[in-house]
Amino acid sequence: MSKPSIPQGTRDFSPEEVRKRQYILNILKGIFEQYGFQPLETPSMENLVTLTGKYGEEGDRLIFKILNNGLHEKKDADKEKLNAEWSKILEKPFSSPVVTERALRYDLTIPFARYVVMHQNDLVFPFRRYQMQPVWRADRPQKGRYREFWQCDADVVGSVSLINEAELLCIYQAAFHAMKLPQVTIKINSRKLLAGLAEISGNADLMMDITIALDKLDKIGWDGVAKELEQRGINNDGINSIQKIISVTGNNEEKLVALEAMMKDSAIGMQGIDELRKTLSYHKTLTNTQWDSTVEVDISLARGLNYYTGVIVEVVTSAVKMGSIGGGGRYDDLTGLFGLKGLSGVGVSFGIDRIYDVLDELNAFPEELSVATQVMIINFGGENEQYALSALQPIRNGGISAEIFPDVVKFDKQMKYANKRNISYVILTGDEEREKGMYSLKNFKTGEQQMLTLEDCIKHIKAQ
Repeated sequence: MSKPSIPQGTRDFSPEEVRKRQYILNILKGIFEQYGFQPLETPSMENLVTLTGKYGEEGDRLIFKILNNGLHEKKDADKEKLNAEWSKILEKPFSSPVVTERALRYDLTIPFARYVVMHQNDLVFPFRRYQMQPVWRADRPQKGRYREFWQCDADVVGSVSLINEAELLCIYQAAFHAMKLPQVTIKINSRKLLAGLAEISGNADLMMDITIALDKLDKIGWDGVAKELEQRGINNDGINSIQKIISVTGNNEEKLVALEAMMKDSAIGMQGIDELRKTLSYHKTLTNTQWDSTVEVDISLARGLNYYTGVIVEVVTSAVKMGSIGGGGRYDDLTGLFGLKGLSGVGVSFGIDRIYDVLDELNAFPEELSVATQVMIINFGGENEQYALSALQPIRNGGISAEIFPDVVKFDKQMKYANKRNISYVILTGDEEREKGMYSLKNFKTGEQQMLTLEDCIKHIKAQ
């Protein structure tokens, strides 16, 4: 019999890990609700046609396709065609509807756009939604990169106001402040500025090639990006122009002023600069001075997804070596992909798994998350078992998580169980306690033990 395993790039989560993940999700849910966003969920699978062509050629290759079921039940007339299609599947990635018509969702944004189009007559715009669900990508697993992982998105559709961008920046800052995640930088740029960069470099028609290459800057460095730009048909003058623009330094306003001088001949580039300046102005009004994360203009930020059209953002932390832990941007015609024109939107995504890894590496999760049960009642059996059981529900009614050891086994074994579970208190209900109508409460951390009424036990535990 083969040893049990799970697919590469997926993970099991222990009870302690689930609590830590729920800690992150609960923080985000609270902040989203505070900012007026509504929850939404969509199916794990989408029609393949919904997803393909929305993420660029590299993204399309990472879509997990689902083989049609019930293929063995095809009519005889279809068998020859079916066998021919299956022979091709061994040679190259294949998308024939005979073989596959559905796929696991790649992200939450395209399904959201599909939802908005399908339910446009029922929604009130601007529509603010948040969504926390798993997504799947046929990527090469590595640190911080999984084939199954959770995304957590917040989007606003039906509004072109840059106030939305500024509020989403604040949501990032509020969330990472609440998690006590240090050294966070929220990078901000504009696809319009990148379009201007392409124009200034003499390669307006190669904007997508430029953004795909720039998106790899953190991974392969400038030399690697320059080599890829050359392979994508950009000459030396164009490459030098791109390098000069993305190398601009200074604070946010100094960068924008320098870019204005460089972009003066590009109308779309100037529009991008204006949108960045206005977003930062709104953000300055909305931000909380207690938040220690920073918002920084980064001209090299590209975000290679095809659907972004305006301001784009990406979040990183220098506290741990890790890729981006969040990102997003403005998409002016995402719903247009499904036939609903003129509905602009903007959204951000939190990389839940990477945020978890960062907090875990920094040992930044609250200590109490590892403790589920606060008190365990020792089971001595016989009449004492019934006495112990009678105490369980009043303890729980007092707002304390409690359990009783279900089996009548040696006292030492029960105590070892409580110790391994990091349970703070045990209650002993032996003959003496039962006869006196009392309970012996033992503090596992201090070793202190005292005989109390059940009411006093509850008060003592809650006071700690």
